[in-house]
Amino acid sequence: VQLQASGGGLVQPGGSLRLSCAASGLPLEQYSIGWFRQVPGKKREGISCISGLDISTYYADSVKGRVTVSRDKSKNTVYLQIDSLKPEDTGVYYCAADSLVGRRCSVLPAQYADWGQGTQVTVSS
Repeated sequence: VQLQASGGGLVQPGGSLRLSCAASGLPLEQYSIGWFRQVPGKKREGISCISGLDISTYYADSVKGRVTVSRDKSKNTVYLQIDSLKPEDTGVYYCAADSLVGRRCSVLPAQYADWGQGTQVTVSS
């Protein structure tokens, strides 16, 4: 499956963004989708995921209460809504699709086989 992440940009602290992860090649409905972010010099951080058939979601402590992950089956797209953005949210955000159907999602990169190209989020005044 091919993934295209988009929606990043420059936003002031306290602002919001909605990132999109559009898929082609396979319907995403049954696959877990993970969201990760990468800051230069730091390890890739898993921040959220949604399980296939939307059975469950997960949010890392660093974003809990500020982030909502959702899926639009008709558009074969998964979204990551980020509110109350902070400068430490700056990074490249990636979405990834699980290698298997039907598993509960996690934010372990090894679970995911297909990765989008990333979208840059910069939070700065």
